Amino acid sequence: MTPAPHRSHTDDLLAFIAASPSPYHVVASAAQRLEKAGFRELLGTDDWTGASGGCFVSRAGALIAWYVPEGAPAHTPFRIVGTHTDSPNLRIKPAPDTGSSGWRQIGVEIYGGVPLNTWLDRDLGISGRLALRGGPDGTPRSSLVQIDEPLLRVPQLAIHLDRTVNDGVALDRQRHISPIWALGDPREGELLRLVAAAAGEDPADVLGWDLMLHDIQQPGYLGAEREFVVASRLDNQVSVHAGVSALVDAATGVTEPSFVPVLAAFDHEEVGSGSETGAQSPLLERVLSRSVSARGGSDEDWSRALAGAFCVSADMAHAVHPNYAERHDPDHRPLPNGGPTVKVNVNQRYATDSTGIAMFTAACERAGAPWQPFVSNNAMPCGTSIGPLTAARLGVTTVDVGVPGLSMHSARELCGVDDPGHLAAILGAVMTGA
Repeated sequence: MTPAPHRSHTDDLLAFIAASPSPYHVVASAAQRLEKAGFRELLGTDDWTGASGGCFVSRAGALIAWYVPEGAPAHTPFRIVGTHTDSPNLRIKPAPDTGSSGWRQIGVEIYGGVPLNTWLDRDLGISGRLALRGGPDGTPRSSLVQIDEPLLRVPQLAIHLDRTVNDGVALDRQRHISPIWALGDPREGELLRLVAAAAGEDPADVLGWDLMLHDIQQPGYLGAEREFVVASRLDNQVSVHAGVSALVDAATGVTEPSFVPVLAAFDHEEVGSGSETGAQSPLLERVLSRSVSARGGSDEDWSRALAGAFCVSADMAHAVHPNYAERHDPDHRPLPNGGPTVKVNVNQRYATDSTGIAMFTAACERAGAPWQPFVSNNAMPCGTSIGPLTAARLGVTTVDVGVPGLSMHSARELCGVDDPGHLAAILGAVMTGA
């Protein structure tokens, strides 16, 4: 069996996913790789004057990173890769210790568009962040927690008690999705004590949390020729990882980029992007504007940098499903390992236009990577991405693209083994112009 040409990239992707069960872990994983490549973190309260080279800003589940080539004028155009760090899942409620009929359970909310049946009968761990008592000024500190142990399970009802289950299961989002984890009566504060201990913190110092459940099954390869990747959170960690890889390569390559390459990894895309760390916020605009000002740039330089900018919104896409081919457009049926798709929707659910297509496909040619066109079946609703939001907020040419896969938003998704590497190579060509 011949090794896949991008197998080393995909091996690294699987390690990235395994280390990143929550948006906060995605940011931590990305920051670690950037710092290893010589990038430095800037705080919003810092003085950025003179900041150049590789820099990044992180805020909760979002990260903005950029690289200023040596000697680049303040008006140098941006080449932006936009992604998101969040994935649909089950998130733990503020008062989580609950139960019924002699079982201890954990209360959860449903985050994003979750196919609920895919979370049944899976071994689930807990991950996220804790907000902790801070210093004298009252500013809280935070601590990541990741418990990769089989703690919880949402049990399926036995077929003997529902003989019609194969005709279509109807799951009540409040009653049927509470996971079990012990027997007995609920014990107030039990979950808090467990996650605080896992994070090495005193439960009395925990003032709040953003915690979620994750499938503890490890990412891996599948198929007769191991040509598929199977993992949780491929949507959209495939794109975040590719963007980080491309930015690091742009910053550490032999030739200085012709542009200022930027990675924007937002949170809350799966619920509409309307947050301080989502694509609807001014976060990216403010960071990029400050990066221009920090190098002595004027308002005119900022306007020029945006006028020449280009954005690739990278998010997962749909491969044609062999069992439901009628749900796809008959003339646009992407397959895994055929390269990333360019996503088009004339109603602006995707931001792609002909200029964006031309710029992206030219980068594909430079990278020697394939690509595929995608549009939705006219009779089916079309998804969306951060692309239209970014295009509208910044006023820059934007193209929506993505690695094609199956089982999007499921607890475990699938894509081709080659496509993550193809995407990274193309994004590298976009960022550098090479």
